[in-house]
Amino acid sequence: MALGAVVGAVLALTGAGGGILAVPLLVFVLHLPIARSAPVGLIAVGLASAFGAALGLRDGIVRYRAAAVIGVAGMLLAPLGVRIGKVVPNGPLTVAFACVLAYVAVRMLRAAGRSAHDQSAQPAAKAPCALNPATGRLVWTLPCGRALAATGVVSGLLSGLLGVGGGFVIVPSLTRFTNLETRSVVATSLAVIALVSVGGVSAAAAQGMVDWDIAVPFSAGAVLALLLGRRVAARLAGAHVQRAFAITSLAVSVLMVGRGLGWIAS
Repeated sequence: MALGAVVGAVLALTGAGGGILAVPLLVFVLHLPIARSAPVGLIAVGLASAFGAALGLRDGIVRYRAAAVIGVAGMLLAPLGVRIGKVVPNGPLTVAFACVLAYVAVRMLRAAGRSAHDQSAQPAAKAPCALNPATGRLVWTLPCGRALAATGVVSGLLSGLLGVGGGFVIVPSLTRFTNLETRSVVATSLAVIALVSVGGVSAAAAQGMVDWDIAVPFSAGAVLALLLGRRVAARLAGAHVQRAFAITSLAVSVLMVGRGLGWIAS
């Protein structure tokens, strides 16, 4: 439960992307292989995201149609990711996860170095999924649907394969393909992560790959820490916290590369 609390605290401070540390914690502390760690991490991330999405729905900032398109595509592909993770050796899978973790860390470092104005800048004219000023809803076109479905495919595969929520894919995609404000992008992303997690966890459970005796206390700790950490996050969250998390993630990714290469060599 203490390990889950670490994940929940990081989620509260950094957002959905913080869940990517769940799998390294399970690998290094409990010595679980990636294929067994992924479903446990996904359960914790999915529950925390569902809570965040519920708050977004209450505030009316979740674009539920967009979330449904991305989420359904992700749910369909997540079982394939689980299946691939079951047959790929642990060494290469660990190295692949380390590369994804390093990518997320570099993106977060760049974001922390930009001003809030730069982060939110988005030329609405180039967005294939633009809001209709009259209705306040997204205008659905073929390029819009194609872009959102492709986002779901990528996030679903990564969720099933590596146990990551996919927020580091969904948030940049929504920022690029829509002209939604940041709060709406994050809330919609959390809704998608919750949906995609259902597909990945269900597939893993069906194949007997979920260690429930670890998953239940781990997830409970994550959700509890997230709830308690939201008040603190309002005062601490910022560029310095994002930068510290990114540097930590880079260090962890290097350790995971070493662990994965060791498994490959053996």
